[in-house]
Amino acid sequence: MIEEKVILVDRNDNQIGLMPKLEAHEKALLHRAFSIFILNDNKEIMLQQRAANKYHSPLLWTNTCCSHQREGETNIEAGTRRLFDEMGFRTELKELFHFIYKAPFDNGLTEHELDHVMIGWYNGEPELNTEEAEDWKWMSVEDIKADMAKHPEIYTVWFRIIFDEFYHYLEEHTL
Repeated sequence: MIEEKVILVDRNDNQIGLMPKLEAHEKALLHRAFSIFILNDNKEIMLQQRAANKYHSPLLWTNTCCSHQREGETNIEAGTRRLFDEMGFRTELKELFHFIYKAPFDNGLTEHELDHVMIGWYNGEPELNTEEAEDWKWMSVEDIKADMAKHPEIYTVWFRIIFDEFYHYLEEHTL
């Protein structure tokens, strides 16, 4: 299997190179990524529990889907592809905003991403790819915020950062 490459970018999201994903995380280099929040008609967020076999953050809860764009893919194309790969459904996605964050892991790897945050709406049940996701659930924004304050250790490092950005976005915008 060929290792996925990530798109290295500058702070303005201009592509400056490609690098194997693991190497980019070992070197903490800034690269393009995306995070998807799927909401239902009750404005609850679909959370994903990462699969037990993941090389970092196994069994932790996170947003519906996140990954990396491939060279030549738009953010929406990449999000649509990975959402189907991980959660087994398709829905229209809309990009909300992007920001840069850096988050080290206990295993020596670091996420340093220019993250494009997207939203979509869906009311069904996902068909999980068990290589990617162990479980899923719907939670309200306020319940996530409260649970994250009580139990931050059950959520991925990046989700705690991204959720905070998403929460502030919701304070200023109507969905």
